[in-house]
Amino acid sequence: MKRVDYAILFATKAHDGQRRKTDNVSMIFHPFTVAMILKDNNMDEDTVIAGVLHDVVEDTKYSLDDIRNEFGDRVANIVDEVSENKSLEWKPRKEEAIEKVRKASFEGKMVECVDKINNLETLYELIQEKGDSVWNSFNRPYKLQKWYYTEMYNAVLENIKENNLTNRYKEILEKVFKNN
Repeated sequence: MKRVDYAILFATKAHDGQRRKTDNVSMIFHPFTVAMILKDNNMDEDTVIAGVLHDVVEDTKYSLDDIRNEFGDRVANIVDEVSENKSLEWKPRKEEAIEKVRKASFEGKMVECVDKINNLETLYELIQEKGDSVWNSFNRPYKLQKWYYTEMYNAVLENIKENNLTNRYKEILEKVFKNN
């Protein structure tokens, strides 16, 4: 089995039964979409695999060591760069995640960038469909969500040149959080 195919199988089993809170779609839709966007933007195989696996450590029973054992050091390192410490409260967890991404490899930054692109594009569609009531499904209000996504965008851009993905992030960020 190809490594990417195995990563999809691994992530599908790991996320079995999980649903996205904003749109109630099976969780695997998100990491699969992240991986496809990375692949479509010519990222290497390890980065695509990390895209498939990026939520496994923070949202399932599997550890970074499991990722390392199954997919190697490079994939595990990228996943680590984009994994949040769920033992922290929301604001310190997000601040720590932003700092991790600020210092991350280019590949880690691109996985995080695409993760946020997919989250924001899904959110934008829901806002178009349901209006501002969508914000009620989040643990934190609009203002804090805007802070988080904007600061993460800045962290992604630190020490790299703008590219198609960072531009796409900026465009959807501005659409979701327009004039507020």
